[in-house]
Amino acid sequence: MKARASTPVIDTHAHWYPRDFIALLEREAADNGAAMGRDARGNPVFSLPTVSQKSTMVPEMIDPTLMVRNMKRRRIDVFAVSLTNPMVYWAPPAFGLKLSRAWNDACAELHTAYPDRFVGTMMLPMQAPEFALQELDRAAKLPGIRALYLAEAINGRNLHEKDFWPIYARCEALKLPIFLHSLYPCGQERMGEFFLRNLLGNPYEAGIAASCLVMGGVLDAFPSLKVMLPHAGGTFPWLIGRIDYGIKVRPDLAHMRRKPASKYLRRFHYDTITHHPRILGYLLDLVGADRIVLGSDYNQDMCDRRPVEFIEKLPGLTRRDRQMMLSDNAKKLLRL
Repeated sequence: MKARASTPVIDTHAHWYPRDFIALLEREAADNGAAMGRDARGNPVFSLPTVSQKSTMVPEMIDPTLMVRNMKRRRIDVFAVSLTNPMVYWAPPAFGLKLSRAWNDACAELHTAYPDRFVGTMMLPMQAPEFALQELDRAAKLPGIRALYLAEAINGRNLHEKDFWPIYARCEALKLPIFLHSLYPCGQERMGEFFLRNLLGNPYEAGIAASCLVMGGVLDAFPSLKVMLPHAGGTFPWLIGRIDYGIKVRPDLAHMRRKPASKYLRRFHYDTITHHPRILGYLLDLVGADRIVLGSDYNQDMCDRRPVEFIEKLPGLTRRDRQMMLSDNAKKLLRL
């Protein structure tokens, strides 16, 4: 522990539901097209009539004291907290802005109460880019806000669409990294069984988002913009050879021929959520240890409950590699 005091272990993929955010949903979700209820254990449950997936908010993802207790068990020093389903894009724009403000203010309060334990990632009402810019400028001044948290698609729209570009420009100017996360993956009509919406849907969404940012010109337009991909980049790193070959032969990818997609691999950061050491080893070969940050997906059932041990047991890593992945890369990315 003493050795780690100056290099705190940072989890970049940890989810939280603030009480004030839940209370706002309970008061006003019904008036804005959603529903809040309780499960048999009394946990808040959010649902939308258009989406089969429900969001259950358990105490370990609400109560900061329980979160700190779990962090100690898992040898995590700092959480970069983020909102997971339902996020805010489902809401009418004015309510989406209200929800975003409630989340961002709660992140600042959490950081103020636990300055050595928590930093926040900003939520914006991307369904209304003019509101999103307004809230970005406000929330960027709040204590503890260190990144923008963004779904890998916004209400069915991919991330390269031009009305999102002012957000990217402002993030680049403010040196705010963008952390991506899946939300209601595509293909729901075929992934209702076997938990495929998560097992396959989440990695597919990361691959689509990364490809759109590359092929849609976002990373070229904003060369200093930093983007973190969850679930170890999803399908993007593993299909990079196929994508590069498509760029050579497909006329609809002719605009990419001066620079293949593989040249953009190191423009992204990637979390460690692979659940397989050899897969993470291959990712290290592709992008290097300086592009990988620890992530656990706290506290979902698919989370990595021993993320530090997972990195420590990877064969072939130097001590410096492990320190970068456990701490240094995230410190630099989040400006800690």
